[in-house]
Amino acid sequence: MRTPILDYLDEVLEDLRGDTAGSTAQYIPELAAADPDLFGAAVTSTTGATYAAGDAAVEFSIQSISKPFAYAAALLDRGPETVLGSVGVEPSGEAFDELSLEGDTHRPRNPMINAGAIATHGLLVGPDAAPEARVERVLDLFSRLAGRPLQVDETVCASELEEADRNLAIAHMLRTYGVLDGDPHAVVEGYTRQCSILVDVRDLSMMSATLATGGRQPLTGEQVMTPDVARQVMAVMAAAGMYDAAGDWLSRIGIPAKSGVAGGMVGVLPDQVGIGVFSPRLDAVGNSHRGGAVFARLSRDMGMHLFAAGQGPPDSVSARTEGDRLVLSAQGIVQFTAAAELLDLMAGSARTSTVELDVSAVHSFTDVGRRMTLEGLRRLRLEERSVALRDPRAVLPDPDLGDGSSPELL
Repeated sequence: MRTPILDYLDEVLEDLRGDTAGSTAQYIPELAAADPDLFGAAVTSTTGATYAAGDAAVEFSIQSISKPFAYAAALLDRGPETVLGSVGVEPSGEAFDELSLEGDTHRPRNPMINAGAIATHGLLVGPDAAPEARVERVLDLFSRLAGRPLQVDETVCASELEEADRNLAIAHMLRTYGVLDGDPHAVVEGYTRQCSILVDVRDLSMMSATLATGGRQPLTGEQVMTPDVARQVMAVMAAAGMYDAAGDWLSRIGIPAKSGVAGGMVGVLPDQVGIGVFSPRLDAVGNSHRGGAVFARLSRDMGMHLFAAGQGPPDSVSARTEGDRLVLSAQGIVQFTAAAELLDLMAGSARTSTVELDVSAVHSFTDVGRRMTLEGLRRLRLEERSVALRDPRAVLPDPDLGDGSSPELL
């Protein structure tokens, strides 16, 4: 059985592929020349299962998506007191490259705008760190988050450095106010190299899934950052990750997110999923146009709004074989992550004539959990396997398999 999550992602990309609004980032020559039709998406659950569609293997520069993860590195290296002394956490309501500082402290308002990100990069490792050490720090952390070695795109980096006057002006301003201790030119070069690290949508979804787990990399099991740091990063992403569109994004989409001018976007839902999307055409505020549309679909179709009522952390799911019967069990609240794991167990199960789903220990199903679970049972039925349901408290409402029939009730 093929998991319906892959079919769903294929459907979303196909539905949106014809939307050609926006354009590539014209102010950076290498990004301006990108293929505007590239389109990919990936979702990684907190169990480490990744579902990808479209141009998922295409690498692109991480750009401003690096900001939340570099912020995590600074918090780990220097501690929250030092970092908060240099960079605030309030939404700016301004474009990403504004010369925006707080009036009294002269701190950048948050680490998601360029002023804050440049200050954050200057904090990495320690007060006397060499420029190369700061770049190695983010490259190492990003690689551990993604679960594979990453590298800098030197061509993109050189192209961006040719257009770095505004970032240099920001860095000199920060130096004037004592926010930046290092040489402005060296810090901007290091920050530009940070933004030129190559990733694909699978990497982004895995990196954000690590935030969703409280800092534990879902595949390697490494505790890459502390839960407190992961929480701080997700909170700032929610408040300021989408620049001057952050308020509209949080109320309408409800997924803490960060964009990059190469066309990448990353999103995270605590205890559920990390999301990566790539489409190079940008909207008026510099976010991926089709990427934003993908997030809107996920929020609406999959119940992924952060403030949706009834969402809770899933408990475990399991599978066992009893003769010619496969028994799948779940407990707790079945939302996207738990339902995705159930679908993977269905898809990877040994061939048995009967599949039983036991939800005796389930507290409730979210709407998306219900729909995903029933679609999996429907596909098992199409494989001419008997499908049974053990649901003594009727927690799986209206278990219609799409043709008016229901699983055998045990």
